[in-house]
Amino acid sequence: MRIISLLPSATEMICGLGLRDQLVGVTHECDYPADVVDLPKVTKTLIPHDATSGEIDALVRERLKTEKALYSLDMAALESLRPDLIVTQALCDVCAVAESEVQAAACSLPGSPQVINLEPSGLADVFECLRQVAAAARCSEDAERYIGELQRRVDAVATRTQSIENRPRVMLLEWIDPPFSAGHWSPELVALAGGREAIGVAGERSVTTLWDDIVDADPEVLVIACCGFDVPRTRQDIPILQSYAGWESLTCVKADRVYIVDGSAYFSRPGPRLVDSLEILANALHGSLHPLPDGLPKAFQL
Repeated sequence: MRIISLLPSATEMICGLGLRDQLVGVTHECDYPADVVDLPKVTKTLIPHDATSGEIDALVRERLKTEKALYSLDMAALESLRPDLIVTQALCDVCAVAESEVQAAACSLPGSPQVINLEPSGLADVFECLRQVAAAARCSEDAERYIGELQRRVDAVATRTQSIENRPRVMLLEWIDPPFSAGHWSPELVALAGGREAIGVAGERSVTTLWDDIVDADPEVLVIACCGFDVPRTRQDIPILQSYAGWESLTCVKADRVYIVDGSAYFSRPGPRLVDSLEILANALHGSLHPLPDGLPKAFQL
């Protein structure tokens, strides 16, 4: 089978299921596992590489008005790869190729490849998406073993968390300019890790959040996981965050409990590495109880 992935989290699912040798094309953002970067790219982005966070936000909002995505298909590349299966998503309106464009492209391709849409909003949904991909690729038995391994890691964190009495107010910040509270799976990760999400709602979309509301919530721990940004890129925007009125008065700032994590690799990708994200977050919140597994990066303390 010849598989094309149209989002990084799907690429990670496909490879986690042992289907790397069947993956023939990926997006321009797919970078994990490392060897997928050499695969043909079938998408392009409209976001300038040097855009500021504010400019990216404005561009996203403008595209939402027109119901157009920020990414487009490279049809010539797609046609040359002759896919049997295309894995895409309908979760975010702008962070991947529009579903309508994918469906139209599939209809125009020889052989009419199967298209599956992934739309996870929590950890359990991610596991179901793995089953969905596995069923399409006819490897369901392997999927159950893989999901079992991931579930055992989640359960290990949840079991350790049961003994925690003092669960801090946590805000997982998904964007800085303007501030966004993190929704979808993020509040679930916070709860499993031993915290109480101060603003975000599990299963709901991430939303623009007034800075005054963040000050009123006064998180005891602030975890900055900017969507699509790694730690060095996120650190560039920290002066913006520090310029907001009331920053110095926040409990998390006074207690030196502000952390930066790699949102691009972990927290904003609804794939297998959400389990890694959980383990990183748990270690940041309760380091003495949740040891950081080998190979995972420690949350950067601001």
